[in-house]
Amino acid sequence: MKRTWIKNARIVNEGKIFHGSIVIENEVIAEVLAEETVPSQPCGEIIDAKGYYLMPGVIDDHVHFRDPGLTHKADIHTESTAAAAGGVTSFMDMPNTTPQTTTLEALNAKFADAATKSIVNYSFYFGATNTNADVLPTLDKSRVCGVKLFMGASTGNMLVDRMEVLRKVFANAGMLIAAHCEEQSIISANTTAFKEKYGEDPDIKYHPQIRSAEACAYSSSLAIRLAKENNARLHILHISTAQELDLLEDKPLSEKKITAEACVSHLYFYDKDYETLKGRIKCNPSIKTSEDRNALRKALSTNLIDVIGTDHAPHLLKEKEGGALKAVSGMPMIQFSLVAIMELVREGILSIEQLVQKMCHA
Repeated sequence: MKRTWIKNARIVNEGKIFHGSIVIENEVIAEVLAEETVPSQPCGEIIDAKGYYLMPGVIDDHVHFRDPGLTHKADIHTESTAAAAGGVTSFMDMPNTTPQTTTLEALNAKFADAATKSIVNYSFYFGATNTNADVLPTLDKSRVCGVKLFMGASTGNMLVDRMEVLRKVFANAGMLIAAHCEEQSIISANTTAFKEKYGEDPDIKYHPQIRSAEACAYSSSLAIRLAKENNARLHILHISTAQELDLLEDKPLSEKKITAEACVSHLYFYDKDYETLKGRIKCNPSIKTSEDRNALRKALSTNLIDVIGTDHAPHLLKEKEGGALKAVSGMPMIQFSLVAIMELVREGILSIEQLVQKMCHA
């Protein structure tokens, strides 16, 4: 039995900071000890962590590891390695791969593949479509982290845009529904208008006007209404606007059935950054205004935002070239999410206890 004692640390855990130590036994935390308390049994390895923070591993509820089928960008092994390097010890991967994770066969294959490739803990979302709502009740809730619902533009048939199917998904899921909320009809109308005015690929600076705040707020409002009608467990992914914050409840996580995630990209960047970073910060939902970014940052110190995730989505650099329509959407973030949010702690935007709550416990 291998036992490791990490002592003299500043432990951040469950809303508190205290000096103490932990004992790891065969890769599992066996003891959390207050200052001056020694382990119950001898330890073969001792690490002195004086002057350092010690916190739980980060859990990222929202990643795209590109496996299977898109592995020219990344795969489960490369991205789980990046996760571990950044302090992320568990991830939940999205279903828009090739093939999409929208059948039990594809889901089981993904779990089997991760068992040989991932160096950290994992689970996978099952993707809802316009045709598979009847499968949702059969999912193993102890294994599958949730149902991913695209209420906005996506690849293949993963855009669920029929109201009768949306109602069926919310009624049938029986587990967390993680929703990408952007109203496609608004995006389509904006796309047509901007192409008529600026050509087939408008400048990247127009991305937040095409995939607008209105599209996000409309869709999030609809998702919340459907969740309440069906008493469903809803998690709204990558909140990007101040308007959406007005839809959320500022109360403890334990009292909620509707929760929300903010991503590092929307907490860090705003629309002026397109001038210098161009397609490299293109993601969906789009990076919005400084007012939206500041509202999201302010919400971190409240219970409006429950979780900080990444929406980690790597691409080749050449795939990020182009304007608002041709550059692909998505940013690699998982290796840097913890240090990025630690920078917001340094700036006083949230406390380190709040960081641990929103990146680890929640």
